[in-house]
Amino acid sequence: MIREYSPADISQVLEVWLTASIKAHSFIAPDFWESKINDMRDVYIPASETFIFESKKKVVGFFCLYGDILAAIFVTPELQGSGIGTALLNDAKNRRKSLQLTVYKENIRSIGFYEKHGFTCVGEQKDEHTSHSEIIMEFHS
Repeated sequence: MIREYSPADISQVLEVWLTASIKAHSFIAPDFWESKINDMRDVYIPASETFIFESKKKVVGFFCLYGDILAAIFVTPELQGSGIGTALLNDAKNRRKSLQLTVYKENIRSIGFYEKHGFTCVGEQKDEHTSHSEIIMEFHS
């Protein structure tokens, strides 16, 4: 079930975010992601519209919208590939006429996921925090 985020969800959201970030970004040291937990909790989540995928009263995925930017979408690693990410992405797409996101160029699996769901590459940039290249992708309904 997808529902709006509640502040009571924060510890589970951060757990999903950290474990999924470390798994998806093996090319970046885990301590980088661990150093960003406070920013996620105190800055990014409060500034975004966040929606939760809940299963058996547990947060197993979420996405964040910041205007027309899909700022985050994560699924707990053990449930990736089960349709939760697709459900979350479809929900996000239904909330906006267009979406933009960035994804690390080395994250081939996620790029394929976004392409499968109608996103196209519109540019490339360097992430100021990691110096890794990012692909800019867009979706228009």
